[in-house]
Amino acid sequence: MDLTVVVPLLNERESLPILVERLHQVLRGMGVSYEIILVDDGSNDGSWAEVQRAAAADARVKGIRFGRNFGKSPALNEGFIAAQGEVVITMDADLQDDPDELPELRRMVIEGGFDLVSGWKKKRYDPLMKTLPTKLFNWTTRRVSGVLLHDFNCGLKAYRKEVVKSIEVFGEMHRYIPFIAKKEGFGRIGEKVVKHHPRRYGRSKFGFDRFINGFLDLLTITFVFRFGRKPMHFFGAVGTLMFVVGFFSAAWVVGEKLYHLYVLHEMAPRVSDQGLFFVALTAMVIGVQLFTMGFVAELVRRYSPERNVYRVKERIGL
Repeated sequence: MDLTVVVPLLNERESLPILVERLHQVLRGMGVSYEIILVDDGSNDGSWAEVQRAAAADARVKGIRFGRNFGKSPALNEGFIAAQGEVVITMDADLQDDPDELPELRRMVIEGGFDLVSGWKKKRYDPLMKTLPTKLFNWTTRRVSGVLLHDFNCGLKAYRKEVVKSIEVFGEMHRYIPFIAKKEGFGRIGEKVVKHHPRRYGRSKFGFDRFINGFLDLLTITFVFRFGRKPMHFFGAVGTLMFVVGFFSAAWVVGEKLYHLYVLHEMAPRVSDQGLFFVALTAMVIGVQLFTMGFVAELVRRYSPERNVYRVKERIGL
């Protein structure tokens, strides 16, 4: 199969018929074999009924339904698992992404040699309270990840099949798929300016909290990729350093007391009266705790279950 379009959705009943019709028009015009995978992330507005109707009308439309809302990352991950196309394109279901972008995105992957091509909504039809935090988020992500994209959170992206079959998207990590792909060895990442349309139906599913969560996720994914396979290298190193600093600080306090008593033959302040002694003890205790945490993290890493915990309630055509 040439192309798979993965569309995660949540409460997009009005948009789905229009989106599916437009996708068929564009994809038929491309002259490729294709499938459309609609992943319903626990909608409660009748969206699944629209997915069923679209699948009944055309076998190339397939559906996945979650038992409840688990988030965009699990929805994308399940779509990636099911995808069969040599190129996989993701897009949102709210009609803000334009299906006319699909031919060029596919061409950039097939002919341009990119592993991943990310859309850039250069001209956005979003309120200022959403665009300003987005700019800050993208700037920070560029600096931390080293991936020079303008719009990490754009849902319109194209992937070589090997990319989506090699990565796992969990938690809220869908914002950092280019970063994850780069860390997995897929470094040919491109960008394309794409059209962005105003929302026609419903309301945005994202609030201001996504930016706070986004920065926390960035810290998490940076740590996981650097130390996820060797947590003892971080916790053990920091713990050992703190223990050594604490030990020598305590030895200094005790040694100073002994020096006053047996060399200078004078009264020395009590060890327990010196603040440095308690700082040293605290450092030693924290050092032992961090070292133990690193040891436990090594055990957890070796025997951890699957990180994606979600329940698929129903499938169509898969």
